[in-house]
Amino acid sequence: MPEVNRPERLGGWTRFVTARPRLALLAALAITALAVFAGSGVADRMGSGGWEAPGAESTYTTKALEREFPASQPNLLLLVDSGSASVDDPAVAAEAARLTAKLAAEKGVTGVGSYWRGRSPALRAEDGREALIAARIEGQDKAAGEVLDRIAPAYRGTHGPVTVSVGGPVAVRHEMQTIIQEDLLRAELIALPVTLVLLVMVFGSAIAALLPLGVGIVAILGTNAVLRGITEFTDVSVFAQNLTTALGLGLAIDYALFIVRRFREELATGTDTRTAVGRTLRTAGRTVLFSAMTVAVSLAAMLVFPQYFLRSFAYAGIAVVLLAAAAALILLPAALMLLGPRVNSLDLRRLLRRRGTGRAAAAPGEADGSGKGWERFAALVMRRAPVFAAVTTVGLITLGLPFLGVRFGTADDRQLPATAESHVVQQHIRDGFPGSPGGGLAVLAQGQATPARYAEYRSRIAALPGVLRVDGPVVRGRSAYFSVLPEGEAVGEESQQLVRELRAEPAPFDTSVTGTAAVLVDSRSAIADRLPWAVAIIAVATLLLVFLLTGSLLIPFQAVVLNALSLTAMFGAVVWIFQDGHLSGPLSFTSTGDMETTLPVLMFCVAFGLSMDYGVFLLSRIKEEYDRTGDHERSVTFGLRRTGGLITAAAVILAVVMVAIGTSRVTNTKMLGLGIALAVLMDAMVVRSLLVPSVMKLTGKVTWWAPAPLRAFHRRFGLSEGVSLPAPVEQMSAASPGRDRISTGA
Repeated sequence: MPEVNRPERLGGWTRFVTARPRLALLAALAITALAVFAGSGVADRMGSGGWEAPGAESTYTTKALEREFPASQPNLLLLVDSGSASVDDPAVAAEAARLTAKLAAEKGVTGVGSYWRGRSPALRAEDGREALIAARIEGQDKAAGEVLDRIAPAYRGTHGPVTVSVGGPVAVRHEMQTIIQEDLLRAELIALPVTLVLLVMVFGSAIAALLPLGVGIVAILGTNAVLRGITEFTDVSVFAQNLTTALGLGLAIDYALFIVRRFREELATGTDTRTAVGRTLRTAGRTVLFSAMTVAVSLAAMLVFPQYFLRSFAYAGIAVVLLAAAAALILLPAALMLLGPRVNSLDLRRLLRRRGTGRAAAAPGEADGSGKGWERFAALVMRRAPVFAAVTTVGLITLGLPFLGVRFGTADDRQLPATAESHVVQQHIRDGFPGSPGGGLAVLAQGQATPARYAEYRSRIAALPGVLRVDGPVVRGRSAYFSVLPEGEAVGEESQQLVRELRAEPAPFDTSVTGTAAVLVDSRSAIADRLPWAVAIIAVATLLLVFLLTGSLLIPFQAVVLNALSLTAMFGAVVWIFQDGHLSGPLSFTSTGDMETTLPVLMFCVAFGLSMDYGVFLLSRIKEEYDRTGDHERSVTFGLRRTGGLITAAAVILAVVMVAIGTSRVTNTKMLGLGIALAVLMDAMVVRSLLVPSVMKLTGKVTWWAPAPLRAFHRRFGLSEGVSLPAPVEQMSAASPGRDRISTGA
């Protein structure tokens, strides 16, 4: 008796959703409603920093200076413009002195200083028309932002002979957080209707199209609640919300596409609704769960890094992937049980069919002859496998060559639109003030020392190459600090080398260095130390999971290499576009000439996981057919025929979501969205369509080989359904209907 006619052995969750679909649906909706309440206000609790390494020397020094010398670490800058007069004009000086005294009296503000108090040349523009008032707002991002909102209106604007603009790190972070929240709302308003239109085009049925969208919304709302809980224990970056929206919609739609498609396919064979849902969960549902594990592992690798910017994306990513899978495997099957054949209702392609032959259009990939174009395409690729493999590989490597010229830096105000007030202030400082304001280094000296020893040390560091000026020391008890102004760019190679030389310079007391360049040096070091661990976690987990899926020793290594190749275009493009500034006009961003250090790591982990998502769906179908027939080439053709169109549709929908995120006015978010959109499209349309079938053709049946111990391990622990096939499977006839079994594919 064929396996497909045997009673279904449903898992616990399958029995629950098929026996009590209304209860499952109500429970899921109740949990979602609680998530809406629990996740409210999550953005207000997030930070906009997180690029520094917590245990680094620069982090320790910054905190020590904030504690002992608040004036050394100003985060609020008031740019005072005197118009055509000099900043030394008596009327200008008097008004600036009044503003300085008023700022010093504000609650939550400390360390107030100005050009007019100390006549420091670093606080006066070279043309004598602008000068700075500097202060420090106490507290973390949220508290500091509230203080800024309270006091900024009283200073911004015209005051007698001067005009004041508000800038500094606290203003940059606050403005960035506000813009990200506004841009995220706009991205959702763009992505949701466009995605719905694309889903209608894929399914035809408006009812079927609404189901994946609902799963995505549930995943996003649930993840916001999870992130809200995490903010009670640790810092979370506001940038992570963008990933929540993108992956929540993208992956939930991917998973729902495969499940709904498989359910409609089962219904098309005349199967009743309960059996169709059960078989869908045993096949597409199990593959969805397996795929979610591979994506979650890739994102979890970011937990090895100390920067909370990267860890935040791991928190958000893991949560949204697992919630998307849970919604697709619980909420969606319950809805399908209640809908049954009505899932095909509101077929918007009916008018087109009436104008055509009258034949009912099938859902993508159903067993009615659809996918023939992909079958012919796969056959063509395998006939010319050496050519396609070589040309595709060389092309992808060529696209990635610009990444060899990558330069790493730190995020600053230039992430913001050119019209943002804090960006304008910082640009005025960069263009008009001496040295590299904002890129100054601070050297903290701790331990008892005499004025003579301080003076001797000051002379030595002033003589170092690349030092424009040294101010200080400012002494308090057993501690002192020196301000060192580099000659070059704030985070250029010269400034980074100066950090190393300052740290190596002998002193009669303990010294430590901080500043923009020091933070970059420490961040690069922390990433370099942890990167091998992250890559190892992703590689080992991928090898193991793909082996459990396929039972092959070679396919897991192919998956790792081909996935890595799919990312080359993304890395080359972000360097050429965002670092080098090409397309900065059309895309409306300011190029800084470098790339924030953590971004390549983030983009690699996210894009690699998404590539594995599509790889799992393709490989599961190939494996299914190979187990059934033992025909290697037919299996590859079958896999591409059954999944090529659907993977492409899923990739286009995810790319639309990422492009919507890429419309952000914040450069890093723009880079993340557009870069991953490109990676997803390259993976689906180039790697899965050209490279995978051509490479599998070249490796032949050895693709499926594994040593006897690993074959035994796979038989015991691997992902499989139905009756095991006798070995060797290669000897089986392609015409063995009694051996058919329920597939593990989508």
